Amino acid sequence: MANGKKYPYQQKIVTFGGGTGHFSLLRGLVELNQPELISAVVGTWDSGGSSGRLRTELGVLPPGDIRQCLLALMEDPKQRQVAQKLFDDRLGNISGPLKNHSLGNLISARLEHIYKGADRGIEAERLLFRIRGRVLPVSISELNLMARLEGGEELDGETNIDLRGEKKDYNKKKITRIYFETNTDPNPEVIQAVVTAEKIVFSMGDLYTSVLPHLLVAGVKEAIEGSKAKVILILNLMTKMGETDNFKASDYLKSFLYYLGDKNRIDVMIANSNGLDSEVLKVYKKDKQQPVEVDEGACKKIAPGIKIIEKPLAVYHIREHLFRHDPKELAQAILELN
Repeated sequence: MANGKKYPYQQKIVTFGGGTGHFSLLRGLVELNQPELISAVVGTWDSGGSSGRLRTELGVLPPGDIRQCLLALMEDPKQRQVAQKLFDDRLGNISGPLKNHSLGNLISARLEHIYKGADRGIEAERLLFRIRGRVLPVSISELNLMARLEGGEELDGETNIDLRGEKKDYNKKKITRIYFETNTDPNPEVIQAVVTAEKIVFSMGDLYTSVLPHLLVAGVKEAIEGSKAKVILILNLMTKMGETDNFKASDYLKSFLYYLGDKNRIDVMIANSNGLDSEVLKVYKKDKQQPVEVDEGACKKIAPGIKIIEKPLAVYHIREHLFRHDPKELAQAILELN
């Protein structure tokens, strides 16, 4: 119990992910689980937008995912609402080199400079905004993500991998491998959090650009292998052109197990069971997206010991035309696992 609120769960949880999926997962967890026990691990290979520019121009770690996790872990809805407006302000009404930068990214970058390190800068930002959950960069090294496609073509940088499905000359060749250009030193705090965790959760999100790259960082998969934690995989709701075209649940599972290197290390897969009506599906299909089918039999052949849980976890937001996980329902499904 803290700040007058009693939390129904007190579990040591480590999450890996990026983007809006990781944000939603953390939003639910911080509502139900003691915030001090939540550690959100974020990537340091983002190469696009404001984050990519700051990385190039100032030599800081890309702050975009860090900013989103800090925002998600704010417990007071009013504080979060004000902070989101501040963080998301793109400085569009000014001229000069700061134009179109996210103010939240600039705050993170400046604190990293003042405190001489990304990890110390994030800790300062936590104190500034009174955030009790932890946000940990998976590595404090600058990383450049690469992908190899069928036939041997290589893509350089997270943005080129992430957005290739939107290009007119998209060739539909599958990604066969992702890797970093240089050796990757892990953040020791991440390794410690993994070793002492009760549950390790891989968030829904872009498979090859937000989630799997964490497993490429030296020491991370070894720490997971040695941890006594229950390892949980959240299955995406929809496929993504350029990364997971026509993927079923078994394809996601194969990819995870390839980079984990242990077919028995994923204990639970959590999947959504409620679908979309036919008219909404048509709109998604125009964008070359489709719901991820849970082919349980194929999953069991790949990982015989895996437990697959299907629950109605998603909500369709009509105004934004977005099919998304319900944060609280997803968190409840994770926390109630024995």
